[in-house]
Amino acid sequence: MSNVLEFLQQRNSSPKLTTPGPSDDDMEHIFRAALRAPDHAQLRPSRFITITQDRRAAFGILLEQCLLSRNPDADEATLSRARNSPLRAPLLVVVVVKITLHPKVPPIEQRFSGACAAQAVLLAAEASGFAGIWRTGAAAFDRAVMTGLGLAEDEEIIGFLYIGSRNGAAKVISPLDITQFVSTW
Repeated sequence: MSNVLEFLQQRNSSPKLTTPGPSDDDMEHIFRAALRAPDHAQLRPSRFITITQDRRAAFGILLEQCLLSRNPDADEATLSRARNSPLRAPLLVVVVVKITLHPKVPPIEQRFSGACAAQAVLLAAEASGFAGIWRTGAAAFDRAVMTGLGLAEDEEIIGFLYIGSRNGAAKVISPLDITQFVSTW
């Protein structure tokens, strides 16, 4: 088996991340990999917003404010989690997809392309010696969050990618029995 296949079979999400995060040079290579995601009709639907350093705290305030708008009765613990969630990693990458009306490429396929780009970011980050986790939650679907990030009306969030160095050992994931997931027609 090739090293690449072995690598792909071992990748897993890391919910505990620490510094250092990827450098700008690392991210250039990571984004180049992400832009190789399948893309019908070359619509280039994906783009990425990076959030680092003190901007993470500012993003946390945006998340808290939007949570309060969605749920005015949110308790302090819930508000604190929203406010502090961007601080869980040295880098956040917001994966955005622009939905274009196209006769042959429906919006769902454009979202799939964005999802492939998000997975490519995670794989490329791991290949570069970092780790990450993909999160969504209500904030990813909240138009106020999207507006706060500067998204246009025809753009959506695919996910929030938290990227940094793995804090602790990688979790052990038991191999899956592929016969439970693969059939022949």
